[in-house]
Amino acid sequence: MKKILLTTALLFAANTNAAEPLFRFGAVADCQYCKQTSAVRKYSQSPEKLTACVAHYNQLNLAFVVHLGDFIDRDFESFAKVVPIYNRLKAPHYHVLGNHDFSVADEMKSKVPAQLGLKNRYYDFAHKGWRFIVLDGNDVSLYAYPKNDPRTKAATAFHRRLKAGTPVWNGGVSSKQLAWIESKLKAATKANERVILFCHFPVHPANIHNLWNAEAVTKLLANYPCVAAYLNGHNHAGNYGEKNGTHYLTLKGMVDTTTSAYSVVEVHKDRLEIKGFGRQKNRTMKLAR
Repeated sequence: MKKILLTTALLFAANTNAAEPLFRFGAVADCQYCKQTSAVRKYSQSPEKLTACVAHYNQLNLAFVVHLGDFIDRDFESFAKVVPIYNRLKAPHYHVLGNHDFSVADEMKSKVPAQLGLKNRYYDFAHKGWRFIVLDGNDVSLYAYPKNDPRTKAATAFHRRLKAGTPVWNGGVSSKQLAWIESKLKAATKANERVILFCHFPVHPANIHNLWNAEAVTKLLANYPCVAAYLNGHNHAGNYGEKNGTHYLTLKGMVDTTTSAYSVVEVHKDRLEIKGFGRQKNRTMKLAR
């Protein structure tokens, strides 16, 4: 981890002569802690990785930090281990809800958002002319509500209409949430704001991890030139695609292997610079509009 911090110092020193970004923020995907471990997913090592990540972020001038879902892998008591670590961040910090965050007993599912400090399951905030829209991709799902909840029954009917073999561990956004997203995009357009969306689930390129109604989301975003990017987790291998001028970036999962993965996003007028650490790769995403 000292090597990462040294690399960071050199990286930012090298950038002193370059144009400074408007601001920077931290982005992490799939901390996914639990007591167990596996050959690839080192669940029990996540607290150590998260501690180092937070210490690193606290050395930087960040506008905020966002975790892109699956803060735990299972068991409600797992939150007690990693929430206090994340809350050591000096910068404002946010959560996106992931599917594994609801891998808890039925009677605890409704308590998950509050455990992560969320008043609403989807929400937005702004910084320096940019609007950040946080989605809930578990809105329509088979796991986020108790088995006998009407929303679970409705999601079951929704899933039956999808292509055979569509994973039950993905979810979708409701028509109500889609309308809310559009209202935020209209407001951002009127205010001359650029937009970045955060979700746990990808929507592009086509992938087995994508939201059940990914096409509805990408079609909506294509109507609004204010949208610059969509960042997500869920697919631990990472991914990238560009569609209709919007960048779709899947960050690598922190939980995989003994090496961490997280990033700093530098926001410029003409581009987004992804500075990756550990397994996360650097990337430049130019803003075409």
